Amino acid sequence: MKIPLQLLDDVGRDYPRKNAYLRDLANASEQGDKAALKRLIAEKDEHPYMVRLNAYLKEKDAFMSVLPKILEAEWEKAEAYEDPVLRRLEKDYLRQRELAKFYTPYVDLSYDAEYEARRATLKVNRLPVMIADRKRQIEDLRHAKSEQLRQDPTEQTAAKSRFRNRRNNIRRATAKKNRELKHLMSQGQISRKAVKQGVASNKKEAAVLVQAEKMQIPSVYNRDLIDNLNHQLKQGYRDQAKLLQDELADIARTTPVETTQKRPWKFLAGAPIPGLGQWLNGQPRKALWFFLGALFTFVIAIPYALGYGNYRGQGIAGLISLAEDGKRLDRSIIFMIEGIIAIFLILFAVVIYLFAIRDAYKVETDKLKGIRPKNAFEIKRTSETKGFPYKVSVPALILITFIVLVPIVTAFLLSFTNMDPQHQSKFTWVGFENYRTIFLGEGMIGSVFWRILGWTVIWTLAATTLTIIVGFSTAMMVNNERVKGKRFFRTIFILPWAVPAFITIMFFSIMMAPGGYISEALSSLAGQIVNIKHDPVLTRIALILIQTWCGSAYVFLLTTGVLQAIPADLYEAAKIDGANARQRLTAVTLPLVLFQTGPLLINQYTFNFNNYTIIRIFNDGGPTEPSLYGNLAGTSDLLISYIYKLTMNKENQALGAAIAILISIGLIIVAFVGYRRTAAFKES
Repeated sequence: MKIPLQLLDDVGRDYPRKNAYLRDLANASEQGDKAALKRLIAEKDEHPYMVRLNAYLKEKDAFMSVLPKILEAEWEKAEAYEDPVLRRLEKDYLRQRELAKFYTPYVDLSYDAEYEARRATLKVNRLPVMIADRKRQIEDLRHAKSEQLRQDPTEQTAAKSRFRNRRNNIRRATAKKNRELKHLMSQGQISRKAVKQGVASNKKEAAVLVQAEKMQIPSVYNRDLIDNLNHQLKQGYRDQAKLLQDELADIARTTPVETTQKRPWKFLAGAPIPGLGQWLNGQPRKALWFFLGALFTFVIAIPYALGYGNYRGQGIAGLISLAEDGKRLDRSIIFMIEGIIAIFLILFAVVIYLFAIRDAYKVETDKLKGIRPKNAFEIKRTSETKGFPYKVSVPALILITFIVLVPIVTAFLLSFTNMDPQHQSKFTWVGFENYRTIFLGEGMIGSVFWRILGWTVIWTLAATTLTIIVGFSTAMMVNNERVKGKRFFRTIFILPWAVPAFITIMFFSIMMAPGGYISEALSSLAGQIVNIKHDPVLTRIALILIQTWCGSAYVFLLTTGVLQAIPADLYEAAKIDGANARQRLTAVTLPLVLFQTGPLLINQYTFNFNNYTIIRIFNDGGPTEPSLYGNLAGTSDLLISYIYKLTMNKENQALGAAIAILISIGLIIVAFVGYRRTAAFKES
């Protein structure tokens, strides 16, 4: 890596090199003069700049060794202060004064000397102000406490008596103002709302006056003064210290650093242990956080992945073996889940490793460019601003991992096993055998899948489309300017959504059962017995109609909101252009409604595809037809209820997981394509 001729700071400003030796190296490298490079490297210690720099470094070491003796006498005076903060500030001021004297003559020699000189000079200018302010605050606090002890009890009693009299006068005056407001309201001059606001305003004004009178009591005044001074001692010092740290950080950002290091290597040296690279870069506090990540890696992630600390599994190895040839109590599902958890823990550890290496590499390469590494205050400030999104996201990511991702990965991997009634405790990997059974329609399970898939698609298209048509039509009707009683009709059409779907479906299930009111009414009209829940066609029609009843209210609400937001000017312009009612509907209303509600309507299709509730409550997937569905499902079962029966009733979790994965992939593709085709997503 070539040594740059110019140095940079955080905002990209250029700085000339003060290190003449590095400047000569950079010039020789830029010109491609290999002989000059070899000579400079060989005669490094004899270079005039290096001679002066080494002399400065020796003087610095000598100065630092005698500095404690120089400050010893001055620090004895600082020890006389009772306040520990004041002692620390005074000692720091004395130290920085000596440092400023030493470093100032060398500011042209080295950027490090300039950096130390600027820091020391700033503190020499700021610390006396902080010390004086704190001395004043301590003196004021001491005076306030002594005044509190010297208070005359007789004067206190008289002051409290005066306060009570004045408080009563204020209350009487406030009550009089309130009566005047009420009198004006009774005459019709002001409204009730104005009276309420006036009473509230009078109450606030009275509270301020009472508090002001209360402060005339010497004991109350002194107590409040002591509280304020104590707060100033704590918060005032913190604010001043933070401001000083901000100014010191600005010095660090505007003072480059020079190093003889040619290429980054510390990030590689620190790669085995997260945090070691940060430690080598001179950032111990940042290194501590990465050391915690290393602790997680070596104490939790790696041991768990190797099987230590598992409930009954063997870590990642157990995910491969699935308890094959294991003990009698070993279960393959436990081995699988713990193996998946082990993989996620290793992934977390890898992320920590990569982040630590990346951070160490960036700090080191920035230093080669001239950017000074951030100190502890700057790191903390960055973590509170730029790092805040990561702080709040990490807990959510951990929850998502164990609540969402682990179950999803478990279901996905189960689809490649033979977990069925004969292999509940121990199962093995079978590859794509389950998917082959489904796609080729092999056996009863495969053939039933395709029959149920056909009905599921019909159900999704019919129920959702009819729901959208009914909801949109009712919204258009109620929104028509010629319709009276809009509030009444809106309330009626919203009721199906207000009533829990569980109750609505159960109600229709009872009404359509043999002997139910709807079944009896249809039997009377048809002149023969009509058993809705025993007829596959009637059951499916009933399910579509019930879903239309339950879901149309939601579409009605969506459409109503959009229709009310459409400006009347658009319809007026369409009328002027000669558009009739149908043309206004297709050219104005429908495009605007679909633009706003399109993505939500697509959600309706994906929701109904997996609508387990209505199938389970209405007829539990019935009626049955063993010749076509065997004992696996009923004629009205959807894929989601078929999966439930396969896994819970028939204990065929592997095939159920395979079907679930196929459903998920299909819905993701359909939803993605649908969203991409909507106008709202195209414009965004």
